[in-house]
Amino acid sequence: MSGLRHNTYYDKKLGQSPALVRARRPYLFKNALTGLALMGLTAGIYTYTLMAVGQDDFEDVKVPDVPVQPAKK
Repeated sequence: MSGLRHNTYYDKKLGQSPALVRARRPYLFKNALTGLALMGLTAGIYTYTLMAVGQDDFEDVKVPDVPVQPAKK
């Protein structure tokens, strides 16, 4: 089984080994900052969209008083 080789970065209980922690340490702060920036951007776009749609009152849409009846044949 070539797909089930032992990976040295994880122990037998699939926990992180000290080598994996050391390898990931330089990227931890930058990845967290990038994730926070992306989440902030997403929340900002979502909030802006809801505020923009919530301001529309649809006064310019003409609604007929009586429903249109289909033509009889």
